[in-house]
Amino acid sequence: MHVVELEGVGVRVVGKALLSDVDWRVEYGEHWAILGPNGAGKTTLLSLAAAVRHPTEGTVSVLGHRLGRVDVRSLRRHIGLVASSQRLIDEELLEEEGATAHTVVLTGHTGTSAPLWDRYGDAEHERALRLLADLGCKDLADRPFRVCSQGERARIRVARSLMPDPAVLLLDEPFAGLDLPAREDLIAAVEDLAETRPVLTTITVTHHLEEVPSTTTHAMLMCDARVLAAGPVADVLTPSNLSDCFGRPLHVDRLDGRWYARAVRP
Repeated sequence: MHVVELEGVGVRVVGKALLSDVDWRVEYGEHWAILGPNGAGKTTLLSLAAAVRHPTEGTVSVLGHRLGRVDVRSLRRHIGLVASSQRLIDEELLEEEGATAHTVVLTGHTGTSAPLWDRYGDAEHERALRLLADLGCKDLADRPFRVCSQGERARIRVARSLMPDPAVLLLDEPFAGLDLPAREDLIAAVEDLAETRPVLTTITVTHHLEEVPSTTTHAMLMCDARVLAAGPVADVLTPSNLSDCFGRPLHVDRLDGRWYARAVRP
């Protein structure tokens, strides 16, 4: 059984192709990075893996269940999703109520915007605190969410997504809007998750090569709603592939497991 399997997948909206002829398999324990320019289809692809969208054509299976033949509400309990482009919880409500980081993480257990206190026992409280510690946020447990920085909030959201102990963690541009220290803290946290949770599969969408964690095992490059290249990370993130993907000649370097790109100047 694959974590995600797409065969001949296309997605069309009002006649526009958001994805075309996509085949893709993700195995347990793999860590994928998906890169490409704006409008390439990255977020649409992730929405299929998250079971929040159905394909127009082809088949999509997530955790062994084919979309269209499964109760997606039940399936989503096994999928962790953090998306910078949309609020998955009513953060404004939590801010108004003065919810702490600990409370925000607890809501991940019930998948609700507001805490359901009668559903949280000692085990859930301890798990929330442990996840905050795992994400480098132990000292934030009692801090009101509304006063946390953008970088702190990003790590708290990841901790929340891990509360149900998902089989796969999907990160859609999780580094957007973060300054350099906050970005590096979040990348380090994602790398630590790969080391401490060998069974957890991760899929990260990003625009920037510099944001690819060093623990990434596989990569996909997308352009014009299609997959340009996919496979083991070292085979995909080559100067030639990246230059083709982003439409300009690029130098590509790797240092301490991290990737860097810069344009070739004439």
